[in-house]
Amino acid sequence: MDDKNKIPKAYIALGLSIVAIGISPIFIKLAQAPGTISMFYRMVVAIVFMALPFFHNVKSRSNGLSKKGILFAILGGFFFACDLVFYSTGVMLSGTAKITLLSNTAPIWVGFGAMILFNEKINGWFWGGLILALVGAIFVMGLDHFNLVGFDWGSTLGLISSVFYGGYFLITQRGRKLLDSIPYFWISSLSSAGFLLLVALIFRMPLTGYPLATYLLFLAMGIVGQVIGFMLIGYALGHLPASVVSSTLLLQPVITALLSGVFLGETYSAWQIAGGAAVLAGVFIIQTKKVETISVPQPFL
Repeated sequence: MDDKNKIPKAYIALGLSIVAIGISPIFIKLAQAPGTISMFYRMVVAIVFMALPFFHNVKSRSNGLSKKGILFAILGGFFFACDLVFYSTGVMLSGTAKITLLSNTAPIWVGFGAMILFNEKINGWFWGGLILALVGAIFVMGLDHFNLVGFDWGSTLGLISSVFYGGYFLITQRGRKLLDSIPYFWISSLSSAGFLLLVALIFRMPLTGYPLATYLLFLAMGIVGQVIGFMLIGYALGHLPASVVSSTLLLQPVITALLSGVFLGETYSAWQIAGGAAVLAGVFIIQTKKVETISVPQPFL
């Protein structure tokens, strides 16, 4: 952030990344393929597009890549793949905006993980935001008044994906201290693709035989959602505080909801809209009011 001239560009990159990631669930829904397959091809496209930058980065190094950093990237890719499996399946079951919103409760689990793994001290704002976000999630899931008849398995998968998404951020926070963004991105993407392929083979999901339109949507997912979206976030993180970036990314579910209404005709009840607002408010409080780490973090791998 030393070069103040780059800060406006960082905000532009962040804004574009929100749109890129926000539109990705629309591609998943329109592809009409198993969520795991869509995510597998998304990672494959990213691997192919970033192969040359990756090998150029490695070739330019005299001492190679950190072995520990590679392990973190592989583990991060595994967690990201688990997130994608639950997230994409939830989207196919229950629509885009609701699952995207629930998946973006990841900062809650990041807060818990930071306390346990990094000795981070959290104040009362965190717990207030957590309660607000969880109450909102209940309404988004259709469990208003705790009526279990309205239980939604897709929403449950969205919440599970948020746990793995949070784990990915915690692992990446450590791994990025050992690897640059491009090597970490490429290795973790390769790891994710391998795990997604394994899941597809275990559950005998068809890898081929889809119409041309579906393959084009796979391509769009990889270029827009993975390469553009996550690389722009990486650029923004190089010039803006992480708290600003993570809080601003909470706009993603809002973008997805708006786009879902336009392209998919999805509608939402007043309870779900109110619950969504509560989730966003709760996670925003967690991100902006939590206390910074005051003790030396201890390695967890």
